[in-house]
Amino acid sequence: MAADSDDTSIRRPRLTPARELEMLDAAMDALREVGYQDLSMDLVAAKARCSKATLYRLWPGKPELVAAALFATRPVRPAEIDTGTLRGDLLAMARLIGAEAEGNTALFAALGHAVLVNPELDAVVQTSVVKPWFAELNGFVDRAVERGELPSRPAAADFLPELLLSVAVTRPLFGNGHADVDYLTRCVDLVLLPAILPAARHP
Repeated sequence: MAADSDDTSIRRPRLTPARELEMLDAAMDALREVGYQDLSMDLVAAKARCSKATLYRLWPGKPELVAAALFATRPVRPAEIDTGTLRGDLLAMARLIGAEAEGNTALFAALGHAVLVNPELDAVVQTSVVKPWFAELNGFVDRAVERGELPSRPAAADFLPELLLSVAVTRPLFGNGHADVDYLTRCVDLVLLPAILPAARHP
């Protein structure tokens, strides 16, 4: 570790955003390959073709690196969705989640256990991944209120982020395969929207 600390004091060119994303992609590849428990900065450095000291200059440790990788490489970005209706926004989200369900289910399951037993990982994941996800998805409901689609923010909306992500991640546990787009679309229309939209406005 001392060698890494000495290396960080050397002035180096600033990494480009593209190169930093490559390193985070490498971290995700390593995480999928070995899981969180066996993930190491050495393994990520080897996959990213960089020094371990470079990783430590950017992220203080493994929890911060994993949280940054999860956030930067997430395929589902609610802030980029705005279809003009709450149903349209939720269905767009369902399509994105469903398209990635097979690749991400095992990853989320492994991380779920790691978060439960590692308070440091839990803290950075909550700050860097969970809270932004909640804020962005809650933005769907806030926009619906601003448009007049909802008269006010319904209490049921507080459960929306947990329900949508939980349904996507846990379906394989019940032996029914991954939560594909059709399954998530039905969840939106039959469960989420009836709880949030006034009955007369639900298709």
